[in-house]
Parts: sequence; C-alpha cells; structure tokens
Amino acid sequence: MDILGTTLRICVDDLDTSADFYARLTGATPQRFERGGVSAAAVGCFLLMSGPERELEVLRKVTATIAVDDVDLAYATLSEVGANIVAGPVATPVGRNLLAVHPDGSVFEYADRKTGDQ
Repeated sequence: MDILGTTLRICVDDLDTSADFYARLTGATPQRFERGGVSAAAVGCFLLMSGPERELEVLRKVTATIAVDDVDLAYATLSEVGANIVAGPVATPVGRNLLAVHPDGSVFEYADRKTGDQ
C-alpha cells in the first residue's frame, strides 16, 4: 500500500471565512461539497467541515484522511497488520474510502480517487 499524502481535517464554525483564509494561505482554490448535512471545502491539504454539532462530533473522531492509490489494497494491508475496519470501502463523489481504527485507538479515513468507471 502506497500512502500518497495526508489531509488535515478541521471543523470550523464559519466555512466561508475559513475557506478564504486557507485559500490565501495555500494559494489553492477551495473545492466545495456537501455530504450528510455537512458542508465542506477542500483547500490544499486541509479539509474544512461545518455543520450540525451531532454530525461534527463523529467527524472529529477521525484524525486525518490518508490518500492511497487503492482502497482495496489498503483494506487488505490494514486488516493484515491488525487494524479494525469499521466502515467501507464505500463509493464517494470523488472516489472510495474506508474508516479504520488502528491498534492504538486512533481513527483514520483512507481514500482513493477511483470511481466506478476506473
């Protein structure tokens, strides 16, 4: 399994103001989307999330998103080394992901960019 990068997850109160700050900081254009009642903006290596507290409470438990080339391979590797896969792999608007709890208790999302036509 190749780890291609990491996205830092940040819950914010004001998505517009935060997206503007991180866009100026990184020089990246925010990519906006909504999922499950949460509004999000991907800006460079940052994923900003805003929404109802009950939804954010769950999202705060995920330490980071780890980009991989293939979620199926990540699933196999994580299972082999003792991680507990708690969700996925599932399709998302931009690829596939899974959630895994590492033996130390930390929770990570693993995501690839593979869609149904790949």
